[in-house]
Amino acid sequence: MNPAFPRARSHAAPNAPIEPVFAAGLRFYDAHNHLQDARFEGRQEELINAARAAGVVRMVVNGSCEGDWPTVRELALKHPEVIPSFGYHPWHVGERTARWREVLIEHLNSGPGAIGEIGLDCWKPGLPYEPQEPVFLEQLGIAAERNLPISIHCLQAWGRLFELLQSHPRPSRGFLLHSFGGPVELVRPLVQLGAYFSFPGYFLHPRKERHRATFRQIPRERLLVETDAPDQLPPAECNSHPGLDSKGNPINHPANLPAIVLGLAIELGDSLESLALQVEANFHRLFE
Repeated sequence: MNPAFPRARSHAAPNAPIEPVFAAGLRFYDAHNHLQDARFEGRQEELINAARAAGVVRMVVNGSCEGDWPTVRELALKHPEVIPSFGYHPWHVGERTARWREVLIEHLNSGPGAIGEIGLDCWKPGLPYEPQEPVFLEQLGIAAERNLPISIHCLQAWGRLFELLQSHPRPSRGFLLHSFGGPVELVRPLVQLGAYFSFPGYFLHPRKERHRATFRQIPRERLLVETDAPDQLPPAECNSHPGLDSKGNPINHPANLPAIVLGLAIELGDSLESLALQVEANFHRLFE
């Protein structure tokens, strides 16, 4: 272990602040965020500068619908840290136009990128399920044909998602299960299909022990870390960059990533350096 990086904090002191100590050259990779979100109120330049100062060198910025894909592309053109990702989130499939597939292809043709956030959701009240599968499969097929990384959202539909992934073409490079909250029994079968699993800071809250236990079973070579900013706020001791939206609601900051990586390293009984280097290798393998 590099002595510049702290080992696991004692579980007997869960509220002790986490203060990462960074060695020169250590780099952090955000596998999933929504930097284009309107709640950031045009402060993206400020957010990226703060993330860069914290050691964040790459971030996958995920669009959710046709309306925000152009903003995602603009961020990528302006900031080399940004890998743009374009997809129809299941919460927004009802907003798609008749040309949505053509518009998606146009964005994918405009430069390097990924597909996401896409997926299935049986959790959100009042959200129709019927249109979700065909839109998901259409996007999965594009990713498989182009061998593009995908970021997949899934809530309370893990069995069906596994069936669809198992029975349809997938990108040979693999796919990301964003904020993985599925059953531990599916980890190995999903790995065999090419899955990577990203850990959000929200799972560091004490009530998320089941999720942390699942991540202890994920092979290290398939592990990634995300902020999901502005959502999935980490606990206070990992919230190194607290902030509020215009309504006074707390929002997550992409510069929280190093503290989240350290929090996960503590949970895994690893050093920050070791985990950060493993995540870096995993990120390059999937996204670059």
